[in-house]
Amino acid sequence: MLSHKAVAFALPLVLAVSPMAGDPEVDVGGCDLESFCVGVGVGGSGGGSGSGSAGSDDKPAASQGDKPVCTVRKLDPQPPAGGALWGNQSPGGDNAVYERVCLTGPGGTPVITTFVADGAAGVPAVDPAVVAQQAVDKMRLSGPDIASPRPAGKYIVGVPVWMWVQQSPSTFGPNTASATAGGVTVTATAKVSKIVWKMGDGSTVTCNGPGTPYKATYGKQESPTCGHTYARTSASHSGNTYALTATSTWTVDWQVTGSGEAGQLTEIRQSQEQVAIGELQVVG
Repeated sequence: MLSHKAVAFALPLVLAVSPMAGDPEVDVGGCDLESFCVGVGVGGSGGGSGSGSAGSDDKPAASQGDKPVCTVRKLDPQPPAGGALWGNQSPGGDNAVYERVCLTGPGGTPVITTFVADGAAGVPAVDPAVVAQQAVDKMRLSGPDIASPRPAGKYIVGVPVWMWVQQSPSTFGPNTASATAGGVTVTATAKVSKIVWKMGDGSTVTCNGPGTPYKATYGKQESPTCGHTYARTSASHSGNTYALTATSTWTVDWQVTGSGEAGQLTEIRQSQEQVAIGELQVVG
């Protein structure tokens, strides 16, 4: 049984985290405690905990590439009984306090977590943030489902354009999924926190919600939540249209099941649309 403590701190300098003398070499789901281990791939590449075999320079193979890398070691000496690192556990039997160091902080700096395990077979050598990323991959998040402006719509210079998007789990959220690797289960929930609209005429509009659907009764008033007024026609642009881009920022909150360990990820998704802006023709 594991007891996780929340991330304690991220040091500004990369630390030497090789195990102390006398630490046991214990197999942990294919990773020994003295190896650099990764639990899953990034960007849907999958994979499970595996031992990093040494290359010609005797560095663990798992440290290659840009995947988050973690080490796990048993603290030596162990903290005294009743200390904060034991949480609600106590020394005895196979119980021991472990430290996991993952190079996932800014610029690859270490993020350190302590936890209690009742035997080496249960020690998670994976980075929960990586497991959270695999949960996100299951969600199949996409860019905004643009409802307005529409390619077939008729829009006029000087008349407010209302922007809004259709809402679904994959295009706006909330969207929830879980993933498990190396004995760590993470549940992640994603929701769009903002949409940045590049209107194609050099203007950028940031909207903190899905926008307000337009109704004919609103007349020519501006959108109360997300809108733009074009000052020039799109006649001089390719296809006589403006290339509009809507970029969603997804905020993903994740938590390790059975512990207080938690974090946040950010995902970016984008959609594009062509919008024609004309002039009101007055017949004399």
